[in-house]
Amino acid sequence: MADKTLLFHISDIHFGLEDDQSLDWVVQEIAEKRPAAVAITGDLTMRARHREFAAACHWIRSLDVPVTVEVGNHDLPYFNLIERFATPYKRFHSIKRVVECPINLPGLAIVPLKTVRRWQPRWPWSHGWVTGRALEQTLGMIDRLPKGTGVLVACHHPLVEAGTHGKAWTKGGDHALAELARRGVLATLSGHVHDAFDIVSQTAHGPVRMIGAGTLSQRIRSTPQSFNEITWDGEALEVRVRSIADLPTEKMQVPEVPEDAMPPRKPDEPVAPVHTVPRVDPPVH
Repeated sequence: MADKTLLFHISDIHFGLEDDQSLDWVVQEIAEKRPAAVAITGDLTMRARHREFAAACHWIRSLDVPVTVEVGNHDLPYFNLIERFATPYKRFHSIKRVVECPINLPGLAIVPLKTVRRWQPRWPWSHGWVTGRALEQTLGMIDRLPKGTGVLVACHHPLVEAGTHGKAWTKGGDHALAELARRGVLATLSGHVHDAFDIVSQTAHGPVRMIGAGTLSQRIRSTPQSFNEITWDGEALEVRVRSIADLPTEKMQVPEVPEDAMPPRKPDEPVAPVHTVPRVDPPVH
């Protein structure tokens, strides 16, 4: 049995409405457990303000472990449309070397997949969209990896809604997921919905495991602030949802990705009670 690789998967920090207690807790966990890498799947900020990015980037730089960062829909400029269209990643400048950057570990790789767009011919622009170019870049990175490398694909939006019957709010997501299944990826890592999930989606080329992280912000949906602790032993991928409320994983997971994928709760609204949901056991890779 190979040595185990520990990863932390966090998402939707939303500086501007961050939860300081949760952030301090995660920093302490990283310092104590020293994961091989941290994957942050987008929405570092609330409204992409300069002060929010300054705080988010300072926090990320303080982690002192390898980090890869995906861009979320909240991270593109809201109030400066010229910057949004011309230089949408300008405010990431202090951490640009880790933005959409693959991480290669012994026997395991984290590969980025962009799901945000500066604009799209539908509203709202917060929905996911996998362009042909973005998918081609991701597949190219996967195809160049040494044979036998386990692959995790990090993106902001869940690629499909997995069990609901609504609109395909990630345009091109079903095709992207099928192409990832063709290449035998271990799982996709995403955020956006502010609740954790660990489900299997069927595609034309076989099943793909989809793992979602909760939020570290005040914008909680139906579960408390959390992140995912992922362990890879060379054969199986194990996911444990770490909740600030110290709840077991099964109480932190939602059974499917919500159709709208938009956390409706405002910060001053009461928190919905935590509910227990059945866990869908993924196939062992």
